[in-house]
Amino acid sequence: MEQFFEFIANHWLLSTTFAALLIAFFVNEMKRSGHSISSQQLVNLVNQQKAVVLDVRDTSEYSAGHITDAINIPHSSLQTRLKEIEKFKERPIVIVCKMGQHAGSMGTMLKKAGFRNVSRLRGGLSAWQAENMPLIKGRH
Repeated sequence: MEQFFEFIANHWLLSTTFAALLIAFFVNEMKRSGHSISSQQLVNLVNQQKAVVLDVRDTSEYSAGHITDAINIPHSSLQTRLKEIEKFKERPIVIVCKMGQHAGSMGTMLKKAGFRNVSRLRGGLSAWQAENMPLIKGRH
């Protein structure tokens, strides 16, 4: 650890540039994939603006429990099934996955396809469940 701090002290310009680029990378990725929202913000968006919940988990995970009225298109199929949600381009779209691992890349894909108002559920369905929010079981 001592060598690490010595390196930073000796190469402060290089270290500062690296830190700035790293921060810029994360900020850019967040903008490209949509901002993250809490479970309560998701409920408000659905109730007030008729937001569409897009569940990108596998069908078996979706059937085990999902958010009311969520549309299930697994992340591996989204590119080929974009036409199914084309009619929702002008409405807010909230992407839900298990823990947030796929939502960012799916948000980027939707934005490239012309969807303007794309968000991700922070922490995915795991966070939703941790907050004791309701789930629907079965395929609807």
